Amino acid sequence: MSAVQKKKNRRILQLVALALCFVMFDVAVYDLFTKRYIDRRSDEMKSKSVEVSSNLPFDADSHIYKLDVQQKLSGDLPVLDGAAALFPMYSAFVNAVYPKDSVSFDGKDFTKSSALQFTNTRGAYKAVVDGTADIVFCAKPSKEQLEYAEQKGVKLEMVPIGYEAFVFIVNKQNPVNDLTTEQVKGIYSGKYTKWSQVGGDDSYIDAVQRNTGSGSQSAMLSFMGDTPMHRSLLGALFGRSIAYSFRYYVSNMSVNSDVKILSLNGVYPDEKTIASKEYPISSNFYAVYDSSNKNGNVKVLIDFILSEKGQQIVKQSGYVPLNQ
Repeated sequence: MSAVQKKKNRRILQLVALALCFVMFDVAVYDLFTKRYIDRRSDEMKSKSVEVSSNLPFDADSHIYKLDVQQKLSGDLPVLDGAAALFPMYSAFVNAVYPKDSVSFDGKDFTKSSALQFTNTRGAYKAVVDGTADIVFCAKPSKEQLEYAEQKGVKLEMVPIGYEAFVFIVNKQNPVNDLTTEQVKGIYSGKYTKWSQVGGDDSYIDAVQRNTGSGSQSAMLSFMGDTPMHRSLLGALFGRSIAYSFRYYVSNMSVNSDVKILSLNGVYPDEKTIASKEYPISSNFYAVYDSSNKNGNVKVLIDFILSEKGQQIVKQSGYVPLNQ
């Protein structure tokens, strides 16, 4: 083999080695960073956080619980809105007592004339204050949402209609299955930065937060109280994540086989422990309306929701009714 050929072969081997280095680098980046943040949900779930089109009233293929109620609302129908996690439930209320022609969905969104709307928690609280919705179904409002109502001179009436658990989730491969409420606060305040400090492995903790004004973020801020939250850079880049949401949303709406719900203080959140308040972060969700609302059907609908049949819808929609 000539010297020129040997030189050419060495050059080829160098190029192949360089290409392999790039491939290995790309694989490492994917495993460490990209894979953690790939969102495999449908386009509708990504944009709305709920499959609205699969949970519509008056649709034979809808996933909602359907209860046949003979007495329907008529006249001035209250416009309903609310949180993503509660949409299947209040869609079921509409299916039970509203006339079929009261809902109009164009395939992507509800039309302006529709009595059923969906703008998520932030949009719903704004809508009930602005008067574009009569009743919204949400967790407790955030400080900013209460301030907005006060600025507009609106007093919000909040009627408890059921119970739900606020839960924490991790990857199912994480060896941690249980945390104390003190440990959770320590994780989100930055006191604990590695899973080994709370019974896990030596990996960093990525304490993921939600968007400001969302129902889960408001619930988390309430849970943390005066303790500020902190997300470390090392955790965000290299850590194993912990996140939070509401039990039904994790278990039934945004189903992900790669995650698991943690127990808190040794108690796993299920209907029994939520109803008994044994699970430490069980709280009400509400039907919320403007106290000055003159629509007589607002009270009629809320009375129905609190009735035996209304609470049956709450239960069959996956939540815990007031009288379990």
